[in-house]
Amino acid sequence: MYSVELKELVNKMNLKNLTPTVDIEGITITHSDINRPALQLAGFFDYFDSERVQIMGKVEYTYLEKMDETKRKEVICTLFCSKIPCLIMSRELEPFEEMLDAARKSGVPIYQTNKATSYFMAEIIGWLKKKLAPRISIHGVLVDVYGEGVLIMGESGIGKSESALELIKRGHRLVADDVVEIKKISEDTLLGSSPDIIRHFIELRGIGIIDVKTLFGVESVKKVQDINLVIKLELWNPEKEYDRLGLTEEFIEILGNKVTCHSIPIRPGRNIAVIVESAAINHRQKQMGYNAAEELNNRVMGNLKKRSEERDHAEKNK
Repeated sequence: MYSVELKELVNKMNLKNLTPTVDIEGITITHSDINRPALQLAGFFDYFDSERVQIMGKVEYTYLEKMDETKRKEVICTLFCSKIPCLIMSRELEPFEEMLDAARKSGVPIYQTNKATSYFMAEIIGWLKKKLAPRISIHGVLVDVYGEGVLIMGESGIGKSESALELIKRGHRLVADDVVEIKKISEDTLLGSSPDIIRHFIELRGIGIIDVKTLFGVESVKKVQDINLVIKLELWNPEKEYDRLGLTEEFIEILGNKVTCHSIPIRPGRNIAVIVESAAINHRQKQMGYNAAEELNNRVMGNLKKRSEERDHAEKNK
């Protein structure tokens, strides 16, 4: 399970520390979801996920404000004794004195933000989902081609890096070479990036390591990119029958997500960069509702139907 240090969250969200005496060293966050302690303030702690970040907005604050002081102290004490990672007050709300006392005793920090509760929740959830997303590393090359994230895979030495270099020269952007780190952001989104140590570098056999950012400029590289398409390069096998129409799509599963995949056979004379460009454009066309293979198939079927009708008509008139 992945985790994020609390101090990283505090710095990222620019939170104001209301309990500077509380030591936050070693406090980590392991859940991307957050919680607004509504039922908990009413005393219902069944199924309470205390490992989530707790956010208190105007509604919860007003409810506590109208509560009897003794009852409020009891509820707040129970909340902080649950060992929550932290409590964040939105809209610059000031914590009750009972909160500050409970925070110091239980070692749970309280923070403050001036942002609206709903907006802040969306922001923090989005950031935590990226930081805590399931991830794997794959051997391949990731390139941004016309805005489509194309993951090029294949055996070592088959020409992945050379194809990426040609695509860069044609105006596209390198995301990662050799090792691609992939995070599952949602059921529909896979985010690819490069390990920091090899970012912007490409290895070319016979030449060595080149720095793409230095050679081609900052417009030739990109830090992260959604993965929309996979291109698998393989040596040409004359005995294998390759798809020539594309009526049926192939998929590859990465972290449980299905991604469209094309197997491209390699042989002398084939321009892989142009093929990858065409595949990226064709994939975007399909996403927009146009499928060239289906259009051709409809034309062929329509032509066959027309000829059949003409034959039937000619036979009737004999």
